Amino acid sequence: MTVQQYDDIGEAYEGFKSLPMARYPESGSFVRMLGDLSGRSVLDLACGTGFYTRQARRLGAADVLGVDVSDGMVAAARAIEERSPLGVRYQVADGADLPVFDRRFDVATAVYLLNYADDAATMEWMCRGVHRNLRPGGEFFVLTQAPDFRFDGPPTDKYGFRYEPVGEGEVGPRVRITALLDSPIEFVTNYPRREVYEGALRQAGFTGITWVPLEVPEDGLAAFGAEFWADFLANPPLVMLRCTAA
Repeated sequence: MTVQQYDDIGEAYEGFKSLPMARYPESGSFVRMLGDLSGRSVLDLACGTGFYTRQARRLGAADVLGVDVSDGMVAAARAIEERSPLGVRYQVADGADLPVFDRRFDVATAVYLLNYADDAATMEWMCRGVHRNLRPGGEFFVLTQAPDFRFDGPPTDKYGFRYEPVGEGEVGPRVRITALLDSPIEFVTNYPRREVYEGALRQAGFTGITWVPLEVPEDGLAAFGAEFWADFLANPPLVMLRCTAA
């Protein structure tokens, strides 16, 4: 999806979070990994309409800055903040070429950012930009496309998303993802290989790189039952990473 497409979607992007996979294992797992953020400063990269920016504030963060390359997304995030103020800030900036902000943060988050790197050098540059904006010992939490996802596995439509490989890029398969909303939204991204992620983070100065699987929270099991989620857990399209700025 181009920046223009994200600009055009605007607040409709919030609808992604109503789909079963995003509503339960994605958001539940990522929020659980973030944990208690009381008193900490958080930089939320590729923030979109601010879904996880707001979550960070609700988890106790004292200062939260959401950053996105799309003017339309940032405008939508600011409109949500104006309607329901939480005290979060937003700024237009490119996650692939981050500026140095006015402070070094305790925590950085990136949901669906690194997978947009078309080559290893770009992903490393992204990670270096994050590292420059974290204090020593700061934590980086990532949610991204799972390198081990099998595209010939059971259909994922019931979880709200469809994944179709459309070629091979430098870092891994190129994939068309369709969000199955009333008016479906398509975008094409990468499924980078495991060593591309790890190499970029390591070269940028991160240590303790840990892969964290998604889980289905209790409310997701209550809503749909364990059998519904069996295919997802056997072949998850998403995965998380956590690491520390040396």
